[in-house]
Amino acid sequence: MLKFGNRMTSSQIIILGFAGVILLGSLLLKLPISTQSGQSPAFADALFTAVSAVCVTGLIVRDTATYWSPFGQAVILTLIQIGGMGVVTVAAAVTVISGRKIGLKQRSTMQEAIAAPRVGGIVRLTGFIIRTTIIIELIGAAVLSAVFCRDLGIGRGIWYGLFHSVSAFCNAGFDLMGSREQFSSLTFYASNPVVNIAVMALIVIGGIGFLTWEDIADKKHKLRRYRLQSRVILAITAVLIVIPAAYFFFFELSSVPAVKRIWMALFQSITPRTAGFNTVDLNEFSESSLAVMIMLMLTGGAPGSTAGGMKVTTIAAMLSTAVCVFRREDRTNLFGRRIPDETIRNAATIATMYITLFLFGGCIISRIERLPLLTCLFETASAIGTVGLTLGITPSLSAVSRMILIVLMYTGRVGGLTLIFSAVSQTHGKTARLPQERLTVG
Repeated sequence: MLKFGNRMTSSQIIILGFAGVILLGSLLLKLPISTQSGQSPAFADALFTAVSAVCVTGLIVRDTATYWSPFGQAVILTLIQIGGMGVVTVAAAVTVISGRKIGLKQRSTMQEAIAAPRVGGIVRLTGFIIRTTIIIELIGAAVLSAVFCRDLGIGRGIWYGLFHSVSAFCNAGFDLMGSREQFSSLTFYASNPVVNIAVMALIVIGGIGFLTWEDIADKKHKLRRYRLQSRVILAITAVLIVIPAAYFFFFELSSVPAVKRIWMALFQSITPRTAGFNTVDLNEFSESSLAVMIMLMLTGGAPGSTAGGMKVTTIAAMLSTAVCVFRREDRTNLFGRRIPDETIRNAATIATMYITLFLFGGCIISRIERLPLLTCLFETASAIGTVGLTLGITPSLSAVSRMILIVLMYTGRVGGLTLIFSAVSQTHGKTARLPQERLTVG
């Protein structure tokens, strides 16, 4: 099953793998059986939905509950699961289950797919990821089903519990609550502690990354023994939950009762990185709060996780470099460890790419659709961050604007550097160096 061409690089394999799954998903969703009406949907709608599902984004042009049939919803859920765990990881799981051996080339691709530090032990780590994913999603489904079965009946409640558990864990943001009101997400459960805690926990667990899971499982509470990456991820994640939650609580939703406002503020600080659920109408937020959400969406989760975005480690590297410049220190360091210059260059490149694509895409959509720039920037940040939050404009966008979002979602999921490395697969070492000259910046 996991058999790659020897001439293809790992980056090319990952990109083509995602593209292949998207194409297959689009064809399945194009079938008449995939819709509630029994009529074949437009290929553009099927393609957009498949891209959004595989890229675990959550932006939709058709309400998932009312437009897609149970078969279509099952296809979407499968695409979410594959996209969340990674095409290569799923392929590796099938290969292992079938009893076939995984070669060095395949192990190298698996390493890049989950951002593992080394090839050694990659098969064991992949097995750990798959087992942990299944256990967490089943626990989440059981907890959510307890609420949904009460409200919707046993059969429907179990299906809703499973669907939303997988969607939350994979940071996808797809929901089936349109059966109550189209595009309503989880607003009906804004003050329900069980749904809030379960969904938030699934989002955070999925977003902290597979390697962080391994550190937690192996080293438990001994934080000093964690990898530097795990410590950075946990620290930045905590900061990006607490500070935005406090901001939303004190400066938004003033008319909401205090307890309900706590749930809303906490939920809305977690979901922009990069889950896409919401428990409050986002159009009620001020422009400054929308700007905060845009920054959270662009930041995203951890590398090697179900989340997208620039990644919290990228932000940590950039901020720590700035601090070192302020202190006039020669080297960037975090938690008593020196960060390689290559990491800093990669972080600067990733940040530049994301910000450029986000701004460029937003400006083009604003110009084409004649919509406010902030509204369009919110949508492009949601797309490239693979978030799924929306101000409600996606279903009404033109074909060109939707294609821009598709490109941004795909880029955000496979990674900007992965796309570049796949195009420039050969590295040419240069022994000679160009003359050096100072350039004044700032």
